[in-house]
Amino acid sequence: MRAVVYRRYGGPEVLEPAELPEPKTHVDSVLVRVRAAALNPADLAIQAGALDSAVETYFPVVPGWDIAGVVERSGPGAPEFAQGDEVIGYVRGDVQRAHGGLAELVSADPGTLVGKPLSMGFAEAAGLPLAGLTAYQAIVHTLKVQSGEILLVHGAGGGVGSLAVQIARSHGARVIGTASAHDHDFVRTLGAEPVAYGEGTVERVRELAPGGADVVFGAVGGG
Repeated sequence: MRAVVYRRYGGPEVLEPAELPEPKTHVDSVLVRVRAAALNPADLAIQAGALDSAVETYFPVVPGWDIAGVVERSGPGAPEFAQGDEVIGYVRGDVQRAHGGLAELVSADPGTLVGKPLSMGFAEAAGLPLAGLTAYQAIVHTLKVQSGEILLVHGAGGGVGSLAVQIARSHGARVIGTASAHDHDFVRTLGAEPVAYGEGTVERVRELAPGGADVVFGAVGGG
């Protein structure tokens, strides 16, 4: 199968096309034909060698934790998926065994896959897994945002931030989101009240919520 691999740590220059054997499947695995894949910051950090002490790496590596595709076949231990099912997946474990999403096929644990929403195209859906899981874990499990609370999301126009806004709104929270001026219309479409970054941010938030926010979530990337 065709794939993109890297055989040493580095930046974009270490990526190269390759022909690899079809990934092995097991009784409880699902073989997915990849229609779209996404690279997230964790992928890039692993590729750069920044997580070498935390993530085992076996060269050549096929990067790509986030995928969207169509089930080619599933083992008897994965009855929840059938040939032809459209799925999205977070195949982190497979990446650690050098079988990521930047390939024609990926073998995935059924627990890393869910059905793709029919309203989404493959490219859009491939951007959901890591960002969506991060936002969901933060809003639902860590912050436990409740209906009626005021949530301030820093970075509401970004990948994780925009999903956090939507999840919080679905739980009945009022959301104020900081974002660049060019993202304000987008943030409004998500159901949040946009606030500009920079000097005076606190005062602008106070204008919208004189009593302050009940919960604050920071989705602004760091080095």
